Amino acid sequence: MKRRGLIYAGVGVAAALAGAGSAYWRWRLDAPAVASPAESAFWASSLDGPDGQPVPLARFRGKPLLVNFWATWCPPCVEELPLLSRFHEEQRSRGWQVLGIAVDQPSAVRQWLQRSPLAFPVVLAGLEGTEMSKSLGNQAGGLPFSVLFSSRGEVLARKLGQLHPADLQAWARQA
Repeated sequence: MKRRGLIYAGVGVAAALAGAGSAYWRWRLDAPAVASPAESAFWASSLDGPDGQPVPLARFRGKPLLVNFWATWCPPCVEELPLLSRFHEEQRSRGWQVLGIAVDQPSAVRQWLQRSPLAFPVVLAGLEGTEMSKSLGNQAGGLPFSVLFSSRGEVLARKLGQLHPADLQAWARQA
C-alpha cells in the first residue's frame, strides 16, 4: 500500500513539474527579447547601399535575417554568394531576408555587383564591417562570416567560413 502511494506521489510531482516547465517555456517565448549590446548596436546602425543612400539596418528587423559579411577579394565569399541569392529567392515567400555586408572598397563592390548582380540587398561597410562582425562573434575577423537573426532580432547562429547548402537548410528550420 505504501509503495502505491509513493508511486502516485511521484507521478503527481512529475506532472506538477511538467506543468510548471510548460508554463515557464510559454512565458519565455512570449516575453520580449532582451538584446545584447552587440545586437542593439547592429540594429541601430545605418550603412550606405551601393547607390550611396543610407540603409538603416532596423528595417530588416521583424523577419528572420541571414547577414553575410563578405568581400570581392575573398574567393570563398564570392563562391557562396550565388548560393545565398538562391536561398533568398527560395525563402523570401516564407518571410526570410538576406543581407550582404561588404567589407571592401565601395568602388570594388559596385563594379562587382554590376558584373554579378545579387537577388538580395547589399550594404557597404568598409573596414567598419570587420569591427561589426567581431562584435557579433567573429573573434578572428575572418571572411566570410554569417549571422542568423531571429524575427525578434536575436542572434541564433553564427558561422565563420563558407556556407554550404546543409548550413542553410539547418538554419531555415531553426528560425
